[in-house]
Amino acid sequence: MEISGKQKRFLRGLGHHLKPVVMIGKDEINQTLIDATEEALELHELIKLKLQEGCLSDRKSVAAELARQTGSAIAQILGHTFLLYRPAKEPKIKLPS
Repeated sequence: MEISGKQKRFLRGLGHHLKPVVMIGKDEINQTLIDATEEALELHELIKLKLQEGCLSDRKSVAAELARQTGSAIAQILGHTFLLYRPAKEPKIKLPS
């Protein structure tokens, strides 16, 4: 899924106050983590994820892999956190065009 720079800026503004809902630890990316991410995206559309100390993978590769596995878009990667966005069947977030 691709989103424009304008849409990413809009989502970053919405995601600033969010708390991480998915934590990525030493187990890295596994089916349980993918399922948790899917569930969070279904509920919230825009979620914040955090890489914990035990995660040895690169944050960009983890974000890209999770985005690919869940059909979502990366809105931001900042420090050890990143934002993923995927519109729900009935979107709550109206993206600018």
